Amino acid sequence: MVGLSQRDVLIVVDVQNDFCPGGALGVAKGDEVVTAVNGLATRFPHVVLTQDWHKPGHLSFASSHANRTAFESMEMSYGTQILWPDHCVVDSEGAAFHRDLAIPHAELVIRKGFRPEIDSYSAFYENDRTTPTGLAGYLRERRFSRVFLAGLATDFCVHYSALDARREGFDAVVVEDACRGIDLDGSLARAWAHMLEAGVRRAYSDEVGS
Repeated sequence: MVGLSQRDVLIVVDVQNDFCPGGALGVAKGDEVVTAVNGLATRFPHVVLTQDWHKPGHLSFASSHANRTAFESMEMSYGTQILWPDHCVVDSEGAAFHRDLAIPHAELVIRKGFRPEIDSYSAFYENDRTTPTGLAGYLRERRFSRVFLAGLATDFCVHYSALDARREGFDAVVVEDACRGIDLDGSLARAWAHMLEAGVRRAYSDEVGS
C-alpha cells in the first residue's frame, strides 16, 4: 500500500480527445484510463492536469515537412524528433480534455508544446531538455515532495514526466493501470526500464491511498 500525505500531488497527463480512440493520435484503449483517473483523483486533495497544446504547423507535425510521413524520425536542433500526425491543435476539439474526465478540484493546468519550434513530452521540460514549463517551481513553492502520474501515453509524456520529476528531486510513482501506452517499436518496455532505473516506483490504483 502507498499512503498519501499533503505533500503528495497527482499529475494527470494529457487525457485529451486526440489521444483517445478516434482521435488524431489515439492510444489504444486510451479512454479506459478516464474511469481509473477519476477514481484516483478523489483520493488526492491536490491535482495538476497537463494539456498538449500545439499551434497549427507545429514543427513536430509530419504535415509541416515535405515528403515526410507520421511516425518517421527527423533530426531537429534539439535532437531526434518523432513526427506525429497533427494533433491537439490550440482550441480544437481534439485538444480538449476527454468529456468524462471529472476532476473539478484540479488546481493547475500546465499547457505544453505551445512553442511552434519545439515539442514537449514532459510536464516539466520541453524536448530540448532545458526549457522549463514552470511546473517544478510551482511544486516546490507548494512544498510537494512526491508526484503520482497517470494518463497518456505511458511511454512518451508520462515516461518523460516521471524521469524529469526524479531529475528535479521529487519522488515519483507511475500508476500503471491509470495509463496506456503507444508502444512504438518497443517503446513501452524501454520506457519502463528507464523509469525503474531512475528510481520511479510502479504502482496500481488499488494500492494508492486506499
